[in-house]
Amino acid sequence: MPWSFNRRPSLGDDHPDTLADAHNRAVELGARGQHQQARELDEDTFERRRRVLGPDHPHTLATANNLAADLRELGEHQRARELDEETLERRRRVLGDDHLGTLANATALAEDYRAMGDFQRARELDELAFLGRRRVLGGDDIQTLESAHFLGTDLRALGEFQKARELDEDSLARRSRILGDDHPDTMANGHNLAIDLRELGEHQRARELDEETLARRRRILGDNHPNTLNSANNLAADHHALGEHQRALELDEDTLARRRRVLGDRHPGTIANARALAEDLRALGEHQRAAAVLAEFGLTAEIAG
Repeated sequence: MPWSFNRRPSLGDDHPDTLADAHNRAVELGARGQHQQARELDEDTFERRRRVLGPDHPHTLATANNLAADLRELGEHQRARELDEETLERRRRVLGDDHLGTLANATALAEDYRAMGDFQRARELDELAFLGRRRVLGGDDIQTLESAHFLGTDLRALGEFQKARELDEDSLARRSRILGDDHPDTMANGHNLAIDLRELGEHQRARELDEETLARRRRILGDNHPNTLNSANNLAADHHALGEHQRALELDEDTLARRRRVLGDRHPGTIANARALAEDLRALGEHQRAAAVLAEFGLTAEIAG
């Protein structure tokens, strides 16, 4: 077995208890970010369980699910998708459409499609998982709210902002009541709802929500946390949309300095921040400074814009 220990060598590598140990060990490796090691162990365990227990056994399907998660973390989205599709088909046949394992598999497959840019297929799967979880677990269950979150992401990516807004408003009210306003999932929900509102032209409401989320994230996560910086960026966009260009400029300057220090100059978030700052400067008539910012980040092709 491709791992550093076998806690029960007398049982042999193919014994169900040994395979259970291997499965759990791979979960531990993945939780520690050791995805390549987890993948190697899950591949071996998957092959053994498929041979010993059969391809449709719940334990085999659980390991298949974990292996797909390893592949996703390693950026092998096509392989993850193929494995998740096969596992979903088996779980539907063996467990039924409304089994929680089947619904979790649909969620994982949607993540594969989302990572590959197929938001329409991701939306179909996330909608299936959301409706199934709501039917089985109820609207307030954490898993149902997780599915609502993913479905909202798909809807935004497809430009269906009104549907995303309705879903996010409902989820925010539920999460606020169940988890509290300071829970990371509640704050993420507020962040997403503000995006919906901004895209729908409700800039004042978006600004109020972003101000609240930014204040909470600063207090709980700190000024330099990536989620805090995302909220700062969104709030600056609200100010910009409301014509409050000086306030947007001040916020974008501060956020850009923090992102450079925390994420580095080439991180996509830093580059996006530089573009936003250049837009603020242009709105204030400071075209030379805007050009200098873009040039500093290698965005010379955008200077004329």
